[in-house]
Amino acid sequence: MPNRSAPRPSPPDNRLVVALAYDGLCTFEFGVAVEIFGLARPEMGHGWYRFAVAAAEPGPLRAAGGVRVLCDGGPELLDEAGTIVVPGWRGADAPVPEAIRDALRRAHARGARILSLCSGVFVLAAAGLLAGRACTTHWRYADALADAYPDLTVRPDVLYVDEGAVLTSAGSAAGIDLCLHLIRRDFGAQAANSVARRLVVPPHRDGGQAQFVEAPVPRAREGARLGPLLDRLRASLDRPYTIAAMAGEAGMSARTFQRRFEATTGHAPGEWLVRERLARARTLLETTDARLDDIAAACGFGTLATLRHHFRTRLATSPGAYRRRFRGRAALAAS
Repeated sequence: MPNRSAPRPSPPDNRLVVALAYDGLCTFEFGVAVEIFGLARPEMGHGWYRFAVAAAEPGPLRAAGGVRVLCDGGPELLDEAGTIVVPGWRGADAPVPEAIRDALRRAHARGARILSLCSGVFVLAAAGLLAGRACTTHWRYADALADAYPDLTVRPDVLYVDEGAVLTSAGSAAGIDLCLHLIRRDFGAQAANSVARRLVVPPHRDGGQAQFVEAPVPRAREGARLGPLLDRLRASLDRPYTIAAMAGEAGMSARTFQRRFEATTGHAPGEWLVRERLARARTLLETTDARLDDIAAACGFGTLATLRHHFRTRLATSPGAYRRRFRGRAALAAS
């Protein structure tokens, strides 16, 4: 979740994204950076990101999974970047080379954005870029980070934190959430939604990483039974639903349905519907000029007052303010 008090810089003139590689590279987080910023996306037109990889130390470098990496250059590439991605780090106690710390400080001083994915936050902390700031990391590393750097405000319950020019994500897949957030900040909601579709992931995920800790894996049989019903619900969120009606469609008793629905989705049916309706409303606010009361009806909230209530209690904003925030960014990115 973004820090709403952080400054919101304009989309950068420098569209070069440089990912940091090192011996012991975290392959998944590095792959997230490559997939989101390093692929050609002709549908985005001119002005999309450019991408390069900087070696933190002389190579060739080893990566998790028996891979060796040859990079485009060394730490000097960080001096050219508009955005730098630190994809994990080889250990919470592993020292960060002085050349990398210096390069990150220089980049930050000239206005480059610096992102950490998962344990990459330890590199930013070692460079002194997080002093006095809020940040996050994988829940497994949160205590170690807070102990090593007591001047940080570690938020272990969120997927990402946006502090303007310094952004941090929670573990592994939360890096995708943060990178999509940055695309939304730079190019607007439609661009982020397009990349999310290519990745086959949701453009928004509500909640925080606490919901993924020690969560039971749903049984495949239940997912197969409830999957078609979930698809039908998403396709007709404007309709009213009762537990009895949904249980009937699933061919279960109401009590069995509620128990199995929560085991499969992680939420009670009513909570799941509210989350889906909010996600639909956010997309409509970001991508259309529809009236607020029409959006409320189309998403199943019934009245604008109900829509406002859920935005206020769950997102700490109003539908109108949310639209101005994201549509304003899209117009700025297009200009």
